[in-house]
Amino acid sequence: MPTEEIIVRGVVQGVGFRPFVWRLAQRLGIDGAVSNRGDAVVIVASGTPAALEALVHALRAEAPPLAQVDSVSREIVRPFAGHGFAIAASAPGTVSVGVVADIATCPACLAEMRDPDARRHRYAFTNCTDCGPRFSIVEGLPYDRATTTMRGFAMCPDCRAEYENPADRRFHAQPIACPACGPRLVPDGDDDPILAAAARLERGEILAIKGIGGFHIACDATNAASVAELRARKSRPAKPLAVMVRDRAMLEALCEVSAAEHAALARPSAPIVLLRMHPGAAIAPSVAPGQNRLGAMLPYTPLHHRLMEAMGRPLVMTSGNRSSEPQIFRDADALSGLAGIVDAFLTHDRPIARRLDDSVVQVAAGRLQVMRRGRGLAPVPRDLPSGFASAPPVLAMGGDLKSAICLTLGGKSLLSHHLGDLEEPATQDEFERALADHAALFAHQPAAIAIDLHPGYRPSRIGAEMAAERGLPLIAIQHHHAHIAATMAEHGWPLDGGRVIGVALDGLGLGEDGAIWGAEILLCDYRGSRRLAGLQPIPLAGGDAASREPWRVLLAHLDAVLGPDETPGDLFEGLPAATLRIMIARGLNAPLASSAGRLFDAMAALLGLAPARLGFEGQAAMALQAAAETAPDPQPPYPFATRTRNGLIAIDPAPMWRAALADRAAGTDVALIARRFHEGVAAVFVNLAASLAAEHGVRAAALSGGVFQNTLLLESVAAGLARGGLEVLLPEQVPANDGGLAFGQAAVAAARLLPV
Repeated sequence: MPTEEIIVRGVVQGVGFRPFVWRLAQRLGIDGAVSNRGDAVVIVASGTPAALEALVHALRAEAPPLAQVDSVSREIVRPFAGHGFAIAASAPGTVSVGVVADIATCPACLAEMRDPDARRHRYAFTNCTDCGPRFSIVEGLPYDRATTTMRGFAMCPDCRAEYENPADRRFHAQPIACPACGPRLVPDGDDDPILAAAARLERGEILAIKGIGGFHIACDATNAASVAELRARKSRPAKPLAVMVRDRAMLEALCEVSAAEHAALARPSAPIVLLRMHPGAAIAPSVAPGQNRLGAMLPYTPLHHRLMEAMGRPLVMTSGNRSSEPQIFRDADALSGLAGIVDAFLTHDRPIARRLDDSVVQVAAGRLQVMRRGRGLAPVPRDLPSGFASAPPVLAMGGDLKSAICLTLGGKSLLSHHLGDLEEPATQDEFERALADHAALFAHQPAAIAIDLHPGYRPSRIGAEMAAERGLPLIAIQHHHAHIAATMAEHGWPLDGGRVIGVALDGLGLGEDGAIWGAEILLCDYRGSRRLAGLQPIPLAGGDAASREPWRVLLAHLDAVLGPDETPGDLFEGLPAATLRIMIARGLNAPLASSAGRLFDAMAALLGLAPARLGFEGQAAMALQAAAETAPDPQPPYPFATRTRNGLIAIDPAPMWRAALADRAAGTDVALIARRFHEGVAAVFVNLAASLAAEHGVRAAALSGGVFQNTLLLESVAAGLARGGLEVLLPEQVPANDGGLAFGQAAVAAARLLPV
C-alpha cells in the first residue's frame, strides 16, 4: 500500500481534529497514525490510492465545526509497517495557538440535555469536543485538563471512558463533565436554581448570571420598570442594552432578520448581532432608547438555554459591572462589585480564567462586520499576507479606546479579545494583566514593540517603557495608517502588492504633522502612507470635552462658516457659547482637528438628535444614522467644496452646512436632512478617492476607522468605489474601530523590520 505524510495547517488543534482523522481512517480502512506537530496536524496514512484521495478530500469537506483548514500538503514516504490507526503523542514544536475560542452549545449536546433518559438531562454544563468553554478556562499550555479551571473536577468513570474513547465525541474534551463529577450551580436554597431564577425575573427582579467569560446582569426586557431600575442602579442612562432571545421565532417577533443575520446568530461564536427593530416591537423602549437597532443574541450555554426555556420572554443581558468598569468574572468580585445592583445571583463553581466580553457583529454591504472581538472570536489566529513569513515577532499595543493587543510570530498574528477603554484605572489594570497573560500563554517574546504615534496614549507609554527595559526597537505608527493597514492585511494584500487608496473616517488620531486627524484619504502601503486629502479642521473647544458635548463642535463648524454673528443663537440657548468663542479666539485648549466622527456629532446636534452631553461614545452618530435610515431612498447629497493647498486637498463642509441650515429653516424633515448629509459625505469621499486612485495608478481602496461602523455610510462608499472600478477592501473580521488598531500596527511594524 502507498504511504503518505499529510500535513494539515490552520486551526486544527484543540478542536477534535485528531479523533476526527482517526474516525476517517476507520471508515476508509487506512493504517497509520495522527499527531500534533508544532501548530499542524501530521498524518501518516497507508491505504489504497482511492482511500488516500478520499481521506484528503474529507479533511476539508468534513472537518470538525471548530476547525479551519488553511492548507493540506502531501508527500510519499517510506511504507508504513504496522496495522491499525493510532492517535500518537504530540511531537515537539512551538504551538502558536494551542486553544480555540469558547463555543456555543452544539445541537448534539442540546438534544442530550433535553433527553429525559440521558445522564446529562438538564445538566447546565454539558459540552463535548465540538462545543463548550475553551479560552475562558485555559490557564496554560499545552491545552490539557490539568492546565484549565476544570482541574478541580475529577472525572467519574463514565466521563473518563468517554474522554479516552476516540470514537466518542467527547474524546479529549477537556471541559467534559456530568452531574456526578462536574461543576454545579450554586443552590442559594432552591431545589432548581434555574427555575427559581426565572421566577425572580418574571417578578421583575434583577439578577447576576455567571456565564462564559464573566457575569451578566439580567432582567425581563419587556418590563419597562425593571429596565429603568437596572439603568438607575448601574448608572447607565442611555447606552443600548443587549438582549437574549430564546429562539428564531422570538427574535423575528422583535426584529427584521435577513438570512445572513440568522447565519451570524447561529455561528458557533454566538455573537450579539445588531438587527433592525420592528416599529412598536414588544420590548421596553428604554432597552435601546432613540435607536432603531437592537443587539440580540441566542442562548450559548446549557444554563442559558434552560433559563430562556423557563422564562419564555426576552431578557436584557448586559455586562456585569458598574458603569465604565470592566466586566466582572471572579466570584468574590461579583459579590461585592454587584451588590446594590442585583437582587440575586445565578452562579456556579467553575472558575473563569479570563474575562471575555460578548462579541458584537453586524451585517454590512452583504458581509459580516465584527465590531467587538470577544467570547467566541478570540483567540483565533490569522495568517499574515504573503511576504511576512520571515518577519521578527512583534507586540503591537493598540490604542486607548476599545483596546486590544496583537502578537505576531512566523507569519501568523493573534489579535486579542476586547480589553476595554483605558480611561478607568480598573481597565488599565486588566490591560496590563492581559499583556502578561498573552506573553505567558503563547510563549511570545517580541523582537520589537509597535505603538500609536500619540505618546500620550496609555498603551504607547507602556510600550515605550517595555521597549526601554528590554532594549527593543520601538516603532511608532500613525493612527489612520494602522487602520488602513489592518484592512489590507485582513484581506491578504501582499507585502509587495503595491499601494492602495485608504479612506479613513474616524474619531481622532495624531497626524504625522503633529495635527489631529480623523477624516483622510491616504496613499498607503505597509511601510508608509502619504496624506492626499483631509477634512478642513475646526477647533475642538475644551479638547476632549468636545468629544462628549457635540454642541461644542457644532458651534465651531457654524462659526467657521457663518461667523459668530450669523450663527443661529437658538441652537445654543443655556450653553456657554460665549466662553467657548473666547477660548477659540485665544487658542486656549482648542486644538484644530479634522474629524469625521465629530462632524457626525455636530450634525446630530444641529438636528436635535444629541443631548448636550453624551451618555456614551457614538450616541449622537447612532441617532443620526437611525434617523437617516427612515428617509426615502435615494436623496440628493449635500455639497462639499474642495481646494488644494500645498499639495493637500482640503474638504470644506461649508456648502453642506449652508444647505442643511436652509433645509432646517424651511422645516424639512429631520430624516431627510440626516440622509442628505450621509449621502453628501459618501459622495465627496468616493469622488476624491476614485480620482486620486486614477491619478496615482492605484487599483484598490481600503476603508477603515470607527465611523465606518455606520452601515449606511459604509455601503454607500463601498458601492460608489466599486462602480468606479476599484477593488474595495472592507473591515470584516478585524474591527474598523480601534479594536483592530493593534493588528494594523503589527503589520506595519513587521513590514518595516523586513529588508526592502
